[in-house]
Amino acid sequence: MTRTRRLALVFVSFVLPLVTFVFAHAQDTRPAQSGATFRSAARLIVETVSVRDKDGRAVEGLTAGDFTVTEDGEPQTISFVEFQRLPDRPTETRAAAPAPRAPAAVSTPPVPSATQGQIAIPPAGDTRYRDRRLLVLYFDLTAMPPADQMRAYGAAQTFIDTQLQPSDLLAVMTFGGDAVRVKQDFTADRAVLRDVMQTLIFGDDKDGDGIPDNTDIGTAFGQDDAEFSILNTDRQLSALQTAATMLRALPEQKALIYFASGLRLNGVDNQAQLRATTNAAIRANVALHPIDARGLVASAPLGDASRPSPGGIGMFSGQLAQNAVTSFQRSQDTLYSLAKDTGGHAMFDYNDLSLGIVQAAQSMTSYYMIGYSSTHAATDGRFHRVRVTLRSGLSAELAYRQGYFADKEFAKFTSADKERQLEEALMLDNPVTDISIAMEVNYFQLNSAEYFVPVAIKIPGSELALARRRGAARTVIDFIGEVKDDYGITIQNVRDKLDIKLSDDTAAQLATRPLMYETGFTLLPGKYVIKLLARDDETGRIGTYQAAFTVPNLNRELQRVPISTVVLSSQRVPLSDALYSVKQKASAEAANPLVHDGQKLVPSVTRVFSRSRDLFVFVQAYQRASATTQPLVAFVSFYRGDVKAFETAPLVVTDGLDARTKAVPLRFSLPLESFAPGRYDCQVTVIDPTAQKIAFWRAPIVVVR
Repeated sequence: MTRTRRLALVFVSFVLPLVTFVFAHAQDTRPAQSGATFRSAARLIVETVSVRDKDGRAVEGLTAGDFTVTEDGEPQTISFVEFQRLPDRPTETRAAAPAPRAPAAVSTPPVPSATQGQIAIPPAGDTRYRDRRLLVLYFDLTAMPPADQMRAYGAAQTFIDTQLQPSDLLAVMTFGGDAVRVKQDFTADRAVLRDVMQTLIFGDDKDGDGIPDNTDIGTAFGQDDAEFSILNTDRQLSALQTAATMLRALPEQKALIYFASGLRLNGVDNQAQLRATTNAAIRANVALHPIDARGLVASAPLGDASRPSPGGIGMFSGQLAQNAVTSFQRSQDTLYSLAKDTGGHAMFDYNDLSLGIVQAAQSMTSYYMIGYSSTHAATDGRFHRVRVTLRSGLSAELAYRQGYFADKEFAKFTSADKERQLEEALMLDNPVTDISIAMEVNYFQLNSAEYFVPVAIKIPGSELALARRRGAARTVIDFIGEVKDDYGITIQNVRDKLDIKLSDDTAAQLATRPLMYETGFTLLPGKYVIKLLARDDETGRIGTYQAAFTVPNLNRELQRVPISTVVLSSQRVPLSDALYSVKQKASAEAANPLVHDGQKLVPSVTRVFSRSRDLFVFVQAYQRASATTQPLVAFVSFYRGDVKAFETAPLVVTDGLDARTKAVPLRFSLPLESFAPGRYDCQVTVIDPTAQKIAFWRAPIVVVR
């Protein structure tokens, strides 16, 4: 990701959910009339705009007549203009801490309970948030080890004790893997905030390995739903989206300070979820300010004294040091993207984490709230471009969000409308992410030109609805997707339906187990983007997955052994098992290298494995110039950090060359019962002794009980 200069902070437009109530109340106060009753709906948009003169000072005293607002080029009628005056923090005088038991004044709203689950919405006419900075401390416990959590808590405590200003209101949220919890609603009471910080817990991990102890693996459905939260950052981004949505009902500008020890998108992560999170923050008028809780990290090129030297030629060429720096950098790229796209500021490589909170507060300056009833009331999910200008004769610099994505409502449709619903959702720039999806894309060479690309999708069963039809439990999931090339041209598409009849036992398991769907494409070498939607047919809820992938031209691989992607799995199922995949064409099954001896290897997707199951590893090596199998040697290694924890015995392959694809299959099966629960890097090494070539493949995995 290329880091560019951060633009000046601009603010957001969004839809107010209280508009329906306001219009309904106005109708109720009218005298009763006979005859027909006509009702209309409008969408109230609030645009927050900072107006500064040439010296950088806020311009006050402007009215509705001083502004002109257009949406998609159409003039809009301004309903109200309200000025929010926020004093400069360096000139504010810090208020003294209140007495612990001092009774609150009658006009002061009560401090909400620290155990509530939502942000309280002030009633109409309540001005408690006028001229106040709304700051949210958000602690992602799934993205921070205990040491970093303590550092983040300490920074928050320092800010509360020494840097909280009279204009500041603070809320506290946490995400521990299961749900976003509001520990404290907005308040300026230091005593209450101190109590909240002291009672924050670190999560359910008792072993310090970063994996919840209650992760349960088993049954015919494969892994538990908990696997979606371990190596997949989609849940973390989805939780951040939930937090932003909680704040949407408050029209004021808000800053969410996100504490995390990096947030790296892996191969199993969904780019659509990152975009959906960003759009949710924009609609909710929330600027995200990520803070890397690791602080300033100084890593020794070959590791510190807590581990032995990794060895290998990489320690002499500098490759190990470069890989370490690249990995650390990538863990910060997603945080930077969240800040850049929402108008926030990311703070990296700095030990005083409280400075990040101060920077977030200082970025919030005086602004105008401009409300207007949009002439585009359709909930079509489209992007609407907004332009705000001053009347002729006024000269000032305006900063505001340039537009917003409208909401998109997907209700239950008739059978004739369902296809149109999926097609519209597929074309949306603002992805619908109501259902979590994990996906794995692999590639295997079919001939000198074509590659078979199997796609495995996993969906948590707890997010689906079951319908009783003819006395049997069924779940129906519709799929639609497309593969586009590097030029944006659709190369292939898929439209499918997963209709599964479940017994009473398996229906009960579905509440905690995921479902698998598999499809496949035949592609040429190149760069592609896959976008796939899954819809629960009963509720109309939709999930979107989008990711870029590359199919390399292995014919041009001259330096290393040409190999396919590596598939890790803990399950092999009969082809007739409808729980895992839709029936595919016979030709596709015949070309699928994951099918062997009448059984299909089911990719793990989330790469979370139980000690009670064997781990299956499959990879193909290609010998296009050979008529017979050239000997190959392969082995699988597991690392914890830079320390090798386990390595299989070398597998020597001397036959098995497929005459059509020129592929030599390499299969491993190894028990995990001796592995300690935790995170590992799985490395597959393939050696061609004759050609003196070697190939490596490496990916993170997690072993649970």
